Amino acid sequence: MRPTRWRRSTYVVVGAMVAVLVVVVVAAAALLVGRQTSDAVAVKPAPAPATADPGVVPVPDTADAPTPAGLAAVLRPVLADPNLGLFTGRITDAMTGDELWAQGAHVPMQPASTNKLLTTAAALLTLDRDARLTTRVVSTSPGVVVLVGGGDPTLSAAPRGVDTWYRDAARIVDLADQVRRSGVSVRTVQVDVSAYSGPTMAPGWDPLDIDGGDIAPMEAVMLDGGRTQPVTVESRRSRTPALDAGRALAVALGADPATVTVLPSAARGKEIASVQSPPLIQRLRDMMNASDNVMAESTGREVAAETGRPQSFAGAAGAVLGALDDAGIDTGAARLLDSSGLSVDDRLTAETLDEVVGAAVGDDHPRLRPLVDLLPIAGGSGTLSNRYLDAAGRGAAGYLRAKTGSLTATNSLAGIVTDSSGRVLTFALLSNQAGPSGRTALDAFAATLRTCGCRT
Repeated sequence: MRPTRWRRSTYVVVGAMVAVLVVVVVAAAALLVGRQTSDAVAVKPAPAPATADPGVVPVPDTADAPTPAGLAAVLRPVLADPNLGLFTGRITDAMTGDELWAQGAHVPMQPASTNKLLTTAAALLTLDRDARLTTRVVSTSPGVVVLVGGGDPTLSAAPRGVDTWYRDAARIVDLADQVRRSGVSVRTVQVDVSAYSGPTMAPGWDPLDIDGGDIAPMEAVMLDGGRTQPVTVESRRSRTPALDAGRALAVALGADPATVTVLPSAARGKEIASVQSPPLIQRLRDMMNASDNVMAESTGREVAAETGRPQSFAGAAGAVLGALDDAGIDTGAARLLDSSGLSVDDRLTAETLDEVVGAAVGDDHPRLRPLVDLLPIAGGSGTLSNRYLDAAGRGAAGYLRAKTGSLTATNSLAGIVTDSSGRVLTFALLSNQAGPSGRTALDAFAATLRTCGCRT
């Protein structure tokens, strides 16, 4: 009852103060009116209403779409560049879904990292955008704790106040603090990676890409995506990421890191600590902008877990394709061995990629709409930040958004562009067996979509 009386007395005091204030204001106003002429107290005309002049405006609904004949004519010169190699593509009017141009759009090609479009779309379709991955510590016997991986690749061993590779990453130091507060005395740390199953390297991956910094063996717990130098762009990846994470926890707890082992099966025990990853939408943004292969593989497994499949390469690929099939996207010709596009054995068609982008800009799948915002911007962000800045591509800078892909002799691009008349087009372009300037040739092709009229 005491809080209730306090609130009532507060209202009385405030009411009394307001009453006094009103009396004072009225009296003062009366004195002023008595001293001023009628012209002085006349109400002045209201200023003209403010008008907004935004820098970003909606595209017009009335803009005409390019004609197939006009588009084909304008694209013919850039299509003739031999550096494009074996080239397929599809261009679609985003408003109507009509195909405006296609070449070999049904032919399965090496997609490289445009595969991440499918992984991202499947995640948006099946997962909550605020979903988080949990890393736990359990106590299994006196003196023994187990670090239980939940698939979060952003976990970091960096001390508080020190930058991590991923924004808002969970930290080993927080797990260690919770373990100490639990009162458990730790002599030995073990690691449980049972959340993931199957091989740790996908078919078509080159083990040299670990040292090259492109990938790490996929284990259910790792530090900074497996990077050995967490905030260095060119850092190589670890060949034992789960063991590294266990050793970092051991050091933080004052245990001997040399005694850390990876368990052959799931651990059972009492949970004494846990930390969580950043939300899904933030992880997807990091993955798409940096074309992070480890993050893509983790996300594919997240989709697999949500749909009741094994968290393996095969389970993730099947879950991704299944989610897209359910959304009405044609994946019949797809062959995926991973969720990142790093495998040289992956195959996708331009039609499938273009349909994914089209679904994101259309009205039938509102859950896919964030995909548009996750695409890098030509000349502005992510893997496109240093592209479309020369004379040939400058006209497309800021108007083209796309996911890039790059492997040896393979270049790919899939996204959206607003043409010079204000019409939005979706596109998917796949170049295999490309020449030495294949990427430049691909960018020139895509930039033409921005600058051409293509109405005749």
